[in-house]
Amino acid sequence: MIQTWNVTIPELTGDETRGVYLYLPADYDWEPERRYPVLYMFDGHNVFFDSDATYGKSWGLGEYLDEFQVPLIVAAVECNHHPDNGRLSEYSPYTFYEPDFGHVPGRGKITMDWFVRALKPRIDREYRTLPGRQHTFIAGSSMGGLMSLYALLEYNHVFARAAALSPSLWVAPDRLARLVRGAEIRSDTVLYMDYGSRELGNHELMQGQFARIAGQLLTRGIKLTCRIVPGGDHCEASWEKQIPFFINTLMYELDI
Repeated sequence: MIQTWNVTIPELTGDETRGVYLYLPADYDWEPERRYPVLYMFDGHNVFFDSDATYGKSWGLGEYLDEFQVPLIVAAVECNHHPDNGRLSEYSPYTFYEPDFGHVPGRGKITMDWFVRALKPRIDREYRTLPGRQHTFIAGSSMGGLMSLYALLEYNHVFARAAALSPSLWVAPDRLARLVRGAEIRSDTVLYMDYGSRELGNHELMQGQFARIAGQLLTRGIKLTCRIVPGGDHCEASWEKQIPFFINTLMYELDI
């Protein structure tokens, strides 16, 4: 079952609304005493329905979770669609310059503060969640993948596990590396991170950057599942195929 409603993020877009998509497991109404982990996701319009997806193809995540009866609530928030780099700005922890986009102010911290201070309390209040850190996850792809990695590191007291698919590691790589080195990371932190073999050439030196970040994450003691996806590309159709891999990582040996 997927519920939808609109929210505002005043700090980012004032009174403008955007959608929230909330997936509830099939047995949610049948087991009224049961509580569930929560996965927060970026680009919510691309997660469940082809009809809402930017390019007409979603991840189809709800069908997978239903088919395999995964005991997980998913709260996915629509991105900023403004043509003036709205999504890039909200999904970047750091201000950066890129020739194709120009100067992009990083407002990722504002975005994550809203997730933590506004969205998560609402979800925990209105639904039967397991609200503690151990059962709170975050995931996304591309810039959303970068944000998921950032959230796991900078907000490690909130999120214990994350999935970063095709993360945009080309954004301010030196600052990201400093965050990896300096973040306060608990020993039970789990991360799934991948990159498609066909997209490695989309940004200069990406393969080396991916390898360096993976090595730094391992050095910090993060339980890392890391893949170069054979034939993987930078699109929802490819990310949909990775659902079994990252869901299994997020749910692996979870005490629920």
